[in-house]
Amino acid sequence: MNEALLILSFVLIYGSVMLFYRIFGKTGLIAMNVLVTILANIEVLLLVNAFGIEMTLGNVLFASTFLITDVLSENHSKKDANRAVVIGSACSVLFVVLSQLWLLYIPSANDWARGAFETIFAVTPRVVCVSLLVYLVSQLTDVWLYHKWWDWCKKRFGDARSGLWIRNNGSTLISQLFNTLLYTFGAFYGMYSIDVLWSIFVSSYGIYIVTSLLDTPVVYWCRQIHEKYLVKGE
Repeated sequence: MNEALLILSFVLIYGSVMLFYRIFGKTGLIAMNVLVTILANIEVLLLVNAFGIEMTLGNVLFASTFLITDVLSENHSKKDANRAVVIGSACSVLFVVLSQLWLLYIPSANDWARGAFETIFAVTPRVVCVSLLVYLVSQLTDVWLYHKWWDWCKKRFGDARSGLWIRNNGSTLISQLFNTLLYTFGAFYGMYSIDVLWSIFVSSYGIYIVTSLLDTPVVYWCRQIHEKYLVKGE
């Protein structure tokens, strides 16, 4: 069941990125980036077993943020990709502030959700604060590496279109390694044993490797969407 849900999540999230891009252009990608960043910081609190390993959820959502910045870098500009990172970070900060305000309200005698809110959102500030710092470092690194790989591809192949799969995977796999290591031990140290933390790190990065390889066709499709449908509108 867990494996099927992970596969379904991948199809739904990556498909939504393409759909939002087709309908709303780069504004849709920025909106998706905000949504998946906030949702991932909640979903990551869930620990499950799938494919024979123990892992936190949120990996597919986090992976989609790298897809989004790569599409923005490829089809638009480095400035647009960095803007998506900054907007996503700013919305995460606002989310932390608002979620903590929820816990300050005095609940009604008929309230039934307060306990669940405290369980989830009392942990959220630490998780999101660590996530915010790691997100900024890893995403800005991803954008920087993407354009460094692009310069290399231009010299290697002699044009700006070739080597998309190299710059896509070359930037994402390196930046996600930093992201996974820093986030796992920064967000969950003290919550789980060291053995569990290493298990989470290995499983999370393993998922990122798979999602990175699988998102390459999506980047190609998004380039086709941009060239076929969006260029004139822009």
